[in-house]
Amino acid sequence: MSAKRDLEKGQLHTNVNLASFTSWQLGGNAERFYWPLDLEDLQQFLKKLPADEKITWLGLGSNVLVPDEGIKGMVIITQGALKEMELIEPTLVYAQAGISCAQVARFGARNNLVTGEFLAGIPGSVGGALWMNAGAFGGETWQRIEYVDTINRQGEIKRRSPSEFTIHYRKTEGLAPNEWFVAGAFRFQPGNGEEGLANIKALLEKRAQTQPTGEPSCGSTFKNPPGDYAGRLIESLGLKGHQIGQARISPKHANFIINLGGATAKDMKEMIAFVQQKVKEAYGIELHPEVQRL
Repeated sequence: MSAKRDLEKGQLHTNVNLASFTSWQLGGNAERFYWPLDLEDLQQFLKKLPADEKITWLGLGSNVLVPDEGIKGMVIITQGALKEMELIEPTLVYAQAGISCAQVARFGARNNLVTGEFLAGIPGSVGGALWMNAGAFGGETWQRIEYVDTINRQGEIKRRSPSEFTIHYRKTEGLAPNEWFVAGAFRFQPGNGEEGLANIKALLEKRAQTQPTGEPSCGSTFKNPPGDYAGRLIESLGLKGHQIGQARISPKHANFIINLGGATAKDMKEMIAFVQQKVKEAYGIELHPEVQRL
């Protein structure tokens, strides 16, 4: 079992524990594991992979639940690997999949671009944000997308427009089998960068006041049902602070489940099922997890 700090990029590893690659800080091992040097290295690696080997992707690991028994096949990490970001037009920011959404927001503001501040509230990477149409503070990822780059198992890069996808709340449809996002181009508006940075700071302060940002969570556990908020429903049932094993519903925000230090994926699954049952019994509403179970 290898620790994150011991892993060399550009080398194939086996039996790698994934807890340190997820914000919930739990889960089992990757059977096989690759941390590419960059996009070109990833292209070459994919070309050599057996066509039938299952691939699981991890960005910042902020919205995923890794099972206790681990993940079979190949796990590929994009954080710290697909990390290029540049201003390619006066209002267009190109960011690869391993870049954090917060980095994109700040980069835009530092280049006197606004309308991307909401991205600072998404605790994930560009790749995950594109996959889920992640959002925060009233904004959603695909509202700002000019085009995306994808990669397939043959290592081929394809440029695609938003019109080729069907975009939903926390869901994006239109990727072909064995096709994945590796970059996005964000179109922002010109504005006052200092005001943009101030807005980002204010948004993050607001988030810290209402969410357990310093504790191990996956972000929002459940999607908001139409016309309501998952956190409000859970809180109304008095479930803040409820604990199963080492998993606890945050006393600060009921849609966050915290790892108290020794939680297992089993604890989290049981807590998710428990909350779903209680909300269904009380309101007849089915809460759907936002967290992705790998």
